[in-house]
Amino acid sequence: MTEFWLISAPVDKCNQQIWERMSTVTEKASLSNNFQFSIPDLKVGTLDSLVGLSDELGKLDTFVEGIVKKLAQYTADVMEDTKDKAQENLLANGVDLQRYLTYFQWDMAKYPIKQSLHNITEVITKQISQIDADLKSRSVTYNNIKGNLQNLERKAVGSLLTRTLADIVNKDDFVLDSEYLTTLLAFVPKSNYNNWQRTYESLSVMVVPRSTKCLVLFQIILIIMFCFRFIVREFYYSEEKLDAEKEELTRLSADKKQQYGPLLRWLKVNFSEAYIAWIHIKALRVFVESVLRYGLPVNFQAMLLQPSKRTIKRLRDVLNALFKHLDEVAAASTVDANMDIPGLNVSQQDYYAYVYFKIDINLFDFK
Repeated sequence: MTEFWLISAPVDKCNQQIWERMSTVTEKASLSNNFQFSIPDLKVGTLDSLVGLSDELGKLDTFVEGIVKKLAQYTADVMEDTKDKAQENLLANGVDLQRYLTYFQWDMAKYPIKQSLHNITEVITKQISQIDADLKSRSVTYNNIKGNLQNLERKAVGSLLTRTLADIVNKDDFVLDSEYLTTLLAFVPKSNYNNWQRTYESLSVMVVPRSTKCLVLFQIILIIMFCFRFIVREFYYSEEKLDAEKEELTRLSADKKQQYGPLLRWLKVNFSEAYIAWIHIKALRVFVESVLRYGLPVNFQAMLLQPSKRTIKRLRDVLNALFKHLDEVAAASTVDANMDIPGLNVSQQDYYAYVYFKIDINLFDFK
């Protein structure tokens, strides 16, 4: 399962072994895999400032998660036929996403803990906003090249009625610069091939006898033409235009290859940065909520649980029983977050006796 629960509970005189108790109860019943989640001693500030910061971090969490998913999905889009390998190309600090999360360590260099929580939040906001702006700019450039190339490629492999004829016809197939003759291209179904050969000369008195030539389409030389069971395609031969189509296809293909490598490298680097920032936001949220819920001095244990899909409800019940003393009202009203209950919104569903945040590291829309 790619879903994790980041929770916290206070450590006090009566409950020094909370980590051991929680792990024993949940792992013994195979309800979850558990990991201690290390959060450093951050600057608390005032409780009033934490209330405002809590709301700000919630919005930032949603924003950054969106950018992380956008980077992941665009990486898969860029990789095209090998997009199934996108997951293994997306790492955080050189390790896979689950390992980074389960062995999380605060990055002191990126986010010095001597700064206030507000400053750290501002640093992350500016960092991810810049990544988002750069992604938009780079994706527009690459998508334009890719889109134009795809349009030309579609013309090269589409129906004979619409595709480019640059690789089918040549100058010798046409009567050019004649005042009385013109060349017409007709699309004739394979089943009508013999019928065409027998009858095309009789379609009009203006058809030049024995002028048909098979070019995948059929070519005939005439002045006036009217149809039976074939389709006429209007086409004027221009060597310059056909050469320009070939050159444009070659140029766009080269441009795409030239852009591909640097773009993929940029995506990998910035995905790592965004993912790391996202997990730090989760750590900040746990810290702020724990201080607001459990009070000062700061003394809580953050824990990361990876639940088993089939035991989610049972795990929730066990945690509720284990931590109900923290908030009797919340414990009594705890409901299954998967239940659709009229009048109960998501924020209410996610409120438990303990601090809780969900992290889902499945970042792709495709299977």
